[in-house]
Amino acid sequence: MEDYLIKATAEGVRIYALVTTGLVQEANERHQCSHLSIAALGRAMNGALLFAATMKDNERVTLRFSGDGPLGNVVADAEGTHVRGYVENPNVFLPLKNGKLDVGAGIGKGTLTVTRFLTNAEPFNGFCDLTDGEIASDLTNYLYTSEQTPASVALGVMVDKDGKVIAAGGWFIQAMPDCDEEVLIKLENNVISMPYVTELLNSGFTPEKIVMKIAEGLELSIKEKLPVEFKCRCSKEKVIDMLATLSPKELSEMEQDEVTEVHCQFCNEIYKLTSKEIKAIKNKI
Repeated sequence: MEDYLIKATAEGVRIYALVTTGLVQEANERHQCSHLSIAALGRAMNGALLFAATMKDNERVTLRFSGDGPLGNVVADAEGTHVRGYVENPNVFLPLKNGKLDVGAGIGKGTLTVTRFLTNAEPFNGFCDLTDGEIASDLTNYLYTSEQTPASVALGVMVDKDGKVIAAGGWFIQAMPDCDEEVLIKLENNVISMPYVTELLNSGFTPEKIVMKIAEGLELSIKEKLPVEFKCRCSKEKVIDMLATLSPKELSEMEQDEVTEVHCQFCNEIYKLTSKEIKAIKNKI
């Protein structure tokens, strides 16, 4: 199944659903993740894409889960339909909890920071304590406590015994101010009876079918289908621009090395610059 996001409305409620199996597996391969760390990173990237889908003009959002668990920081950054991310310690393994990957223990107790990069405005930072480190419940709690938005988020990543991602995705429900209470009750009853999102995807459910299942009994309108992908904003040109902000002394020290390597944490790409390239940067300052 291709990776894509569906936007829909149902009687005063936004309902978004997405499948991201391919892009989460790409992140898995780029960062050489353990089963546990790709489950955490995949959930975070899914959440970032769903948050970004609520924003205008491809505005950007960054989610940072900073806990005291062994995974360290888990960061996801989405701009429109593009997402990237990383886990600070990608090689962590923990025992299963009730047959499931224990993402909550991997992240631990700490803080969720949500940074929204708005057009023609200063970045907005929101904070809340982590609820349980499972990511979806943390995002639901954040929306309610920090942005006063009644919403529900479900996220999932399923991996096989070899660590390959075989299903990943999620859904997002947000009530608009004019939403009727009876609609919310119906949605709540529908959601309670739903299987895990990865079970739905693994059994062949598309995002459209997931949205229909969530909105069963309501008047549903599917508005948009958008492809999503893992894509980093880094490039060699941006690395050169970044190095150009260093002092001539710092560049002279780097120039002594035959090759300078610059690592992008988000996509694990390594850019190599020769001594001559470093010298050229210095000479332009």
